[in-house]
Amino acid sequence: MTATSQEVASIVARRLAERSGEFAVIGLGRSGVAAARLLRKAGVSVYASDAGNADALHHVAAELERDGASVDVGMHNLKRIAHAAVVVVSPGVPPTAAPLRTARAANIPVVSEVEVALRLTPALRYIAVTGTNGKTTTTALVGHLLRALGHDAVDVGNIGTPVSELALRDQPPAWAALEMSSFQLHDTPGILPDVGILTTLSPDHLDRYDGVAEYYADKKRMFANATIPSRWVTTADSIDVHELIRGIPGQWYHFSTQRADVDAWFDRAHNTLRVMGAPLITRDQLALAGDHNVANALAALLAVMVADDAHRTPAARKALAGAFAAFHALPHRLEPVGDFGNIQWLNDSKATNVASTLVAVAGMTRPTVVLLGGRHKGEPYTKLAPELRRTARAVVAFGEAGPLVHADLSPALGAEVPVVLVPAGATFEQVLRTARAQAQQGDAVLLSPACSSYDMFLNYEQRGREFARLASVVA
Repeated sequence: MTATSQEVASIVARRLAERSGEFAVIGLGRSGVAAARLLRKAGVSVYASDAGNADALHHVAAELERDGASVDVGMHNLKRIAHAAVVVVSPGVPPTAAPLRTARAANIPVVSEVEVALRLTPALRYIAVTGTNGKTTTTALVGHLLRALGHDAVDVGNIGTPVSELALRDQPPAWAALEMSSFQLHDTPGILPDVGILTTLSPDHLDRYDGVAEYYADKKRMFANATIPSRWVTTADSIDVHELIRGIPGQWYHFSTQRADVDAWFDRAHNTLRVMGAPLITRDQLALAGDHNVANALAALLAVMVADDAHRTPAARKALAGAFAAFHALPHRLEPVGDFGNIQWLNDSKATNVASTLVAVAGMTRPTVVLLGGRHKGEPYTKLAPELRRTARAVVAFGEAGPLVHADLSPALGAEVPVVLVPAGATFEQVLRTARAQAQQGDAVLLSPACSSYDMFLNYEQRGREFARLASVVA
């Protein structure tokens, strides 16, 4: 019989409290290493393993062994994992991996590094953010606003810093802005934030999920422990979000860029963002392009203000409004990287799904050469066609998904917008040279791939940095 989320959370909490049994940590990326170190600091027996065999992993293994952990690199000891008290999994480890199949077959709880860290830092107050798009910028905004109010606050989770690293500090911060991916939520059964934000919903990660419903179900896990006093912030502009949250208990707050009958909204007539009944900032004070970033700002403001009564005083509102002068676009999210030969180059490498790319293309105001490609994630690219017809000078299809992009969009765009397929095996510099050849003075070249980066790069950050470097080279 499969245990419920609440039962798993209870088992893990009890085993942490008792320091009973051995915890198996699967995957020695940053979050796995932080989890192993935290568990050892807490006096828990740890076995850690990673199937990789890089030199860096052996270095990490040696450090963890000095901390008292038992470590395997290049293999997983499945017999040992089958007798673990709890398995702690990194978000990059797929659910089909042998250690996780072994754990499930033995009815061993499988949880994320976030679950362990939150259990071991019970005093931490946190605002959790999830959604298909917008969650990283919203998380960064939440952390920025909390710090503007004078709190010791850190941005953690999927944004880059494991929660366990906070718990390892001698003096952990009082607050955290916690970004949660669907993969992390799947294995964090005890999550119960001071405020939870759901930004948007659209199909994503269909290379890992069997369908949209399964992906949405993992997003819904943020609300697994909802009670009547729980505080939640969601968009009012999505039918999918409305359906997902139907019947979930709590105090609900909504934001919108389209409606005024909500708690936070964009007053276009007066060009202001209104939060909890009054204007807070003008649109010009928000140095982020696009309505999607207006929505992100509204979500962050609303969540911070409902998190604590002290965040809604006149002085607090003034501090929140003033904080936007020091907040700028995050790297790899519609980030201008240069204007070379009167052509603007924009790095939106973080756009790893169709919905995110659609937002980027919809925000373009000049003819644009759009770079689409990478590793396919299961979505059709035809949804991009209407906005591409409006603004695209050309589409450059590249990487593993290049032929799929070409097949989807060439018939949809016709001769109006050429779709240029870069040959298989081409370098990224050749991709950018192809884009430059299509661009004219006054145009933009936009990397907004709608795909993951793993065919050519280690991650989207590396892809974005290489785009920024090569932009001046090919110009």
